[in-house]
Amino acid sequence: MRTEVDKKAFLAIAKEVIGKARYDEMKQYISHSDITVYSHCIQVAYTAYRIAAKYGIRCDTRALIRGALLHDYYLYDWHDPNKGFRWHGFKHHKFALQNAEQDFELSEKEKNIIYSHMFPLTFWCVPKNREAWLVTLADKIVATKETMRKYQK
Repeated sequence: MRTEVDKKAFLAIAKEVIGKARYDEMKQYISHSDITVYSHCIQVAYTAYRIAAKYGIRCDTRALIRGALLHDYYLYDWHDPNKGFRWHGFKHHKFALQNAEQDFELSEKEKNIIYSHMFPLTFWCVPKNREAWLVTLADKIVATKETMRKYQK
């Protein structure tokens, strides 16, 4: 059953995370091209939410949005080679989960969303629920668009 995107419902859940704890710190770090981690996470959350609505995928909307908003909550500049953040793609999901667990109460679904979002690169971290698969897909879609922006300019 296809449903419409309810922006107010999305924002109501997003407000549980955005602006809380250290969330705004993500504004100072770049994700892809010139996009901040903060903007990237919001875009991934909204994209995952839109995919679920468009295709009528039943899921835990709260876990989907919160997990997506926190999927890159690693809080460091991975572009700086002097900081020791090598192999960022293989490791940042662990730092994101660690930080999110410190700052927010997370459900098991939310933890899996954060931990598994780099699948299949981190093939040992398999998404275990519908919500985690949706965020993994949305992350790939958004990251590809953001990366391609650099080449379109």
